[in-house]
Amino acid sequence: MSMRYRIFCFIVCIVLFEPSAGAHADAQPKPEVVTIDITPAHKIATFRPRLAIGSTVDKEPAGSIPALYSKPNIEAMLSAGLGWLSYRLFTELSDQDWHWNPAGTFSQGDAGYWTSNASTQTALISDSFGYRLPHSGNTTDQGNNEGYSRLDDGDPRTYWKSDPYLASPFTGDADTSHPQWVVIDLEQLRTINEVRILWGNPYALTYSIQTWTGDDPINDPGTGTWSTIAVQKARPVAHSGSGRFLGPVERLHVATPVTARYVRVLMTRSSNTCDGHGSADRRDCVGYAIAELSVGTIDPAGGFHDFVRHTPCGGDRPGRHGCGMRQTPTYVSSVDPWHSAADRVRNQEQPGLDLIARSGLTRGQPAMYPVAMLYSTPENAVNEVRYLRARGYPISFIELGEEPDGQYTTPEDDAALYVQWARALHRFDPTLKLGGPVFSGVNSELQTWPDATGNISWLNRFLNYLTSHGAMDQLAFMSFEHYPFNGCEHGAALQLDLLQEPSIIKGLVNTWRSDGLPQRVPLYITEANFSAVNFTQTPMQIEGALWQADYMASSLATGISGVVYYQYEPVPLSQNRQCPSDWGNLTMFVAGTHGDIRDRGAQFYASQMLMQQWLQPGDAPHDLYAASSNVMQAGYPLVTAYAVHRPDGLWSVLLVNKDTKAHDVVLEFGNSAMRETTSFTGRVTQVRFGPAQYAWRQSGKQSMPDPDTGLAIDTVDVAGSSSATAAPHTATYALPANSITVLRGTLGPVLTPSGSDGGQL
Repeated sequence: MSMRYRIFCFIVCIVLFEPSAGAHADAQPKPEVVTIDITPAHKIATFRPRLAIGSTVDKEPAGSIPALYSKPNIEAMLSAGLGWLSYRLFTELSDQDWHWNPAGTFSQGDAGYWTSNASTQTALISDSFGYRLPHSGNTTDQGNNEGYSRLDDGDPRTYWKSDPYLASPFTGDADTSHPQWVVIDLEQLRTINEVRILWGNPYALTYSIQTWTGDDPINDPGTGTWSTIAVQKARPVAHSGSGRFLGPVERLHVATPVTARYVRVLMTRSSNTCDGHGSADRRDCVGYAIAELSVGTIDPAGGFHDFVRHTPCGGDRPGRHGCGMRQTPTYVSSVDPWHSAADRVRNQEQPGLDLIARSGLTRGQPAMYPVAMLYSTPENAVNEVRYLRARGYPISFIELGEEPDGQYTTPEDDAALYVQWARALHRFDPTLKLGGPVFSGVNSELQTWPDATGNISWLNRFLNYLTSHGAMDQLAFMSFEHYPFNGCEHGAALQLDLLQEPSIIKGLVNTWRSDGLPQRVPLYITEANFSAVNFTQTPMQIEGALWQADYMASSLATGISGVVYYQYEPVPLSQNRQCPSDWGNLTMFVAGTHGDIRDRGAQFYASQMLMQQWLQPGDAPHDLYAASSNVMQAGYPLVTAYAVHRPDGLWSVLLVNKDTKAHDVVLEFGNSAMRETTSFTGRVTQVRFGPAQYAWRQSGKQSMPDPDTGLAIDTVDVAGSSSATAAPHTATYALPANSITVLRGTLGPVLTPSGSDGGQL
């Protein structure tokens, strides 16, 4: 008979016939077991809390930064206990260039390509700004969706232009290695027999017209292919309008009409003629530009019916917006970062680098800073790092760009930019630790359009490009964001989300490694919350706390080196338009419209449970060990457990009960190498956070937690004994429904295979 079986039988007898010792005296039919593997060789990881679990800062409404970062607010943020800081870059999501220092220069007077000033003789930077790009070709973006595409805005004087840094003079590759493209979504199946292109300068000398054979090339790029259709080109004619930026007009007749929803123009050879900004800067003379694009049909009478709605009105949804009816949506491979002083965004801003570095939010530790890449220049990035170094601000990592998948960037294009930026940064400072690609948040393999070999793995192709260009040494870490769920779920659907979270994290890590990410390259989650829906209510509910504790602990247990919480700032509640009865936000506070903190939210307490109760506050190393429970539902653990051996010598177990019912559990610590088991003995600290301490009360914009009493901390005395059947090995601990529990203490005598006392661990 195995030792574990003898212990199990004994536990059953104790529970059936007499009250258990320690945490809970009510007998249960069958105590449930949490097993912690403390075999030294099985240690999962060693980490330092403040370097492993951190938080973030990001853009905010214009004018709000002084109030949001007031001294009382910063003290409240720091009291959550979180460590390292990740600075997020909203401009990359919004098709904007980032003037990280408002002082700087354009390449041509008050317009052109921007470089912020690296001089420390300027005033300290308290806020910074994004600038919209007048050569954008995207109808929608991942930010506030306030821009529009110049491909179908109805104005031939405006034009989309591709990023010059993806042209051969900058990449060193043939232009065929980085084809630029435009996709137009006709929003329904249409029979097409003519495409019309009003080119700008530079224009494409070689290109093809393609249609999509799958369902959705934007949101499901791995399922389907682009097929080239045969077209007959009418002789190009010069545009009759004024302006040297205009190229030829081409009418492309489709000899055999095709029915399609998505049409792509794929460009592979440029005229390298200069646009209206002149020839002084070669960036104005490479790539591709289109002023207007039409897709339609010629009727028997020779009339052209354009299926494209040409209007300067974008947005993330079809229909009418404040600017009118939305234009037919278009998507582009890249955007030229050229802009002017007049393009500044006035309704949002990024917190200044000096403000953040001096605020105390970094706790004096190195922080992770971003550099703009998708819509900026290498010179702007280098100057940012030069500025940080000159100010003496410690840097842990530099992220290059943000969310290329959300901007529809192909892996080869993103990698080409990455290599250029990385080499420029390392020429300035070879010690910098650079990384990316900063995925926007997926729960499985990130897919892209098939290449010539059929490869649809975005990360694998990104890594292949780095390898083929001798640049794998430029990737010091891989980062990605994590927003796993819908923002409107409640009840059983929400519980299923909580159950799935650890397996999603494990699956992502396995996917990135199987895609070819070397083991030497650490993984970091640099932005995360329950949902990407800004106004989701879940973070305010107790379930938001359960998710956060599970996400952070399971990430560390799965081999991720660092995780963060999004976001620190006390932003106000807002209505979730997807589920209008819900009011919430991605925040750990309940705050007013001016950043005044009215209460702590559920995720504030989850942060404290992790950083001040489960872990010993500070930077000392903690050893993480595997833990598991036999409390299951639908194949997922209802109770998840995470165990650390702290630097103060205590063992600490984090337990997340995602069930709507309470559970009594027995903790069993086992050393398989020595064939020994043990449990807590003496005084055990017990910390709980659950519905008895916190509940979210819906009341529109007046929603508040009630009760909101903070963490419940007490101690449990567990009697020690030298007997193999002593109370320490049978003590049960009550886990309230929907709760987080931390148990801390020392381990008692071990049970050896013979049943004798083997001493203390």
